Amino acid sequence: MLKVAVVGVGNIGKIHCRYYSQNPDVKLVAVCDLIEERALAMEELHGAKAYTDLKTMLQSEEIDIVSIATAGEENGGDHFAPAVIAIEAGKDVLVEKPISNNIEEARELVRLAAEKNVRLVSNLNHRFVPAAYKGKELISKGDLGTLLFLNMKLTIQNPKETSPWFHLRALHPHSVDVMRYFAGDIKRVQAFMTKAPGRSIWSTASINLEFESGAVGHLTGSYDMAGRHPIEYCEVAGNKGRFVIDNVYENFTFYPHQSDELLVLRNSIMTGVGSFNETFKNRLDHFVMQVKEGVAPSQMEASGADALAGQEVIEAAIRSQLENGAVIEVPKVKKEILQA
Repeated sequence: MLKVAVVGVGNIGKIHCRYYSQNPDVKLVAVCDLIEERALAMEELHGAKAYTDLKTMLQSEEIDIVSIATAGEENGGDHFAPAVIAIEAGKDVLVEKPISNNIEEARELVRLAAEKNVRLVSNLNHRFVPAAYKGKELISKGDLGTLLFLNMKLTIQNPKETSPWFHLRALHPHSVDVMRYFAGDIKRVQAFMTKAPGRSIWSTASINLEFESGAVGHLTGSYDMAGRHPIEYCEVAGNKGRFVIDNVYENFTFYPHQSDELLVLRNSIMTGVGSFNETFKNRLDHFVMQVKEGVAPSQMEASGADALAGQEVIEAAIRSQLENGAVIEVPKVKKEILQA
């Protein structure tokens, strides 16, 4: 049984604690939060020892996995320091997205994990759903043929005004990861952004993308839409067929070019993903499974390297906006990892 500790037990950290506690292959042994009341609440609820200092926790407990769900600026500002401590201690680490809101820190995390030969992954949970698995399967089987274009949309309502780039860095690690999951590395981007009335941040974005494969794509993102309606749409098209995923996991439709018969999958209310939070369960369970199976750090799904690759795309889009819509080349992650 793997022994897990969760660092940062605010709203997202509580979700981590809940699903680790439900996993039969895991024992949640410790939690850590700078706010002692939060840690003590998780201790009472799950029986995990409460700490307010990460180094003390790592010295005091036998731990295999550290799950980091701290908050911070742009939802990633407090991820780097605890991740470094856990990696230096030789632990396998899952970090909430973004792995850091600072691209240099994100690169350093990936480099350090490779140097220490530990597993570093991120909670890129939008890919851990049956609809995405089916899309990936069809692509691998060649049913779509050569990929030609992808259209992605991720929109929610978030009124926070923390930084000009909050929307990009906090939300779109998910959307970019889904696109990369299906179509691979992104070569270059061009971005145009706007601000909704009364907003000071770039709260809506339109981003053109070119993939290394030659496929092209587009991402629409916004913090100005209503969460009560579908938040996500993904279309992947090749020269033999295309598929559409509606609202993360609710519906999947494959349109083969040479047939009138469609493949349609719907999320069952009885046996499918019951709520969006269950995508966290899928992701955490998959991480635990890969650790138990001894999957090599370089072969982990939704890895730190994948998270970094997505952040490189986001930072390139930010630079494009700063340069009046210029086309920006996306740095390759492999160069950072090879420095280890």
